Amino acid sequence: MIETASLSRAQLRRLLRERRRALDPHRQRQAARRLYRQLAQHPLFRRSRHLALYLPNDGEIDPGLLLAAAQRRGKATYLPVLNAWPATRMVFQRVHSGEPLLPNRFRIREPHPNRARQRKVWTLDLLLMPLVGFDAEGGRLGMGGGFYDRSLAYRARHRYCRKPVLLGLAHECQKVDRLALASWDVPLAATVTDRAWYAADNRKVARKGQLHRNPCGACE
Repeated sequence: MIETASLSRAQLRRLLRERRRALDPHRQRQAARRLYRQLAQHPLFRRSRHLALYLPNDGEIDPGLLLAAAQRRGKATYLPVLNAWPATRMVFQRVHSGEPLLPNRFRIREPHPNRARQRKVWTLDLLLMPLVGFDAEGGRLGMGGGFYDRSLAYRARHRYCRKPVLLGLAHECQKVDRLALASWDVPLAATVTDRAWYAADNRKVARKGQLHRNPCGACE
């Protein structure tokens, strides 16, 4: 595990990106299969009707098996789509099996934007998020663009908006001892790796698969 006390966020981000990039294709496939086994039969995944995932980039652990499983089970699945304008905004759009995808400005594949198929993030049941680094307390270090943090900023304004459940997905080698969170960082309920679950709060995280209704009218 990396000790973070002497590293800046930029240094830590560079080190952890190098770690995950160093995983060869065979180890990446193994990690993806182990991640699938960690989540596919978990109550949180099974009970979610609307869930968002991502397509891997830059060595991120691949949730593709989970995406395929969700679609086979008839779940509504969503991928992030970056807006052309404003360029810092990200939305979540429903995607179907076999749908053609196009590279965005970061060369990450995404559906062709279609507002009729986009869904407000607070109406999703489960959001599976990529990350660069994580700790066992729900801390998440992203790529630095702030797209997820901006999409989830409503949670700071409306603390009773508990949807969606936020799970980070990562390789085990991305774990650090402690992340210093900035004011805009949105903590995770848990991080799931190819080896283990790291729940920020066992009383709240859905190890029992609890999905919350949104009691916050301002989020509707």
